[in-house]
Amino acid sequence: MRPAPRAVWTFDAIGTLWSVETAEPLPPEVRSRVEGIVDAFDRTWSRFRPDSLVSVLAGSGGTVPLPLDAPAMLEVYTALDTATGGGVNPLVGDALARLGYGAGYRLSAAASPVPAPADWRRSLTWEDGRLALDAPAMIDVGAVGKGRLVDLVLAAVQESGAADVLVDASGDLAVRGAAHRIGLEHPFDPRRAIGVIEVADAALCASGVTRRAWGQGLHHVLDARTGAPVRAYAATWAVAGTALHADALATALFFEGGPELAAAWGAQWVRMRTDGRVEWSPGCTAELFS
Repeated sequence: MRPAPRAVWTFDAIGTLWSVETAEPLPPEVRSRVEGIVDAFDRTWSRFRPDSLVSVLAGSGGTVPLPLDAPAMLEVYTALDTATGGGVNPLVGDALARLGYGAGYRLSAAASPVPAPADWRRSLTWEDGRLALDAPAMIDVGAVGKGRLVDLVLAAVQESGAADVLVDASGDLAVRGAAHRIGLEHPFDPRRAIGVIEVADAALCASGVTRRAWGQGLHHVLDARTGAPVRAYAATWAVAGTALHADALATALFFEGGPELAAAWGAQWVRMRTDGRVEWSPGCTAELFS
């Protein structure tokens, strides 16, 4: 017997294609609520629009009312920073722009890489209802932001009464209800998969050096300690209870210390080195192809 057809709603948000699959079509008021959540997130955290909150802070520093999502995301950044020995840092935005991945989408390096501020936890604070930067700097939540937004969209859809939901932000996804088998796309050949994994009541996030890549050896996963793109790994996949944590781990796994953080969070993972060798976590349930 064929499975019952599912309703699929697609839309563009934060620079990528999204789809929301449910057993029944979502009412217009639910779609409108999701669109409002996405717009508010983008107006706060986008490095690519001049009117966003992070762009305002980048120009002058200072203090603003604490955004609702700031504590959840920045506390995860604290864990990422500790686990990777400073390799992951939310003040890496200026380093990304310097290499061409900034608001103007120059996509060519203006100069040699520069490290992100190593003392970011002193410069950037979130307490007493305020988000503060003691000097101008560009906050970049790329290691966690899309995952956080996936979780917010999923929650809004579930609150409407939908019990069988898949929210997919072009590979970063969360599933509630029926399990889904997801292919792990080969980073060097999108027509192939290196394996499949079943995701049920969990989130799967991926990252790769061939996505959001430009120029010779330039891509979006930087080592904050140097400001240069990472080199050892080509792609990562992480499965965790929330997309926020899965997204964070997909970045952490480009660094030593990522597997230990995944173990602490009870997550499973797969990663591919740039030479093609594949590694995976103990007990990983992925079916990996030879």
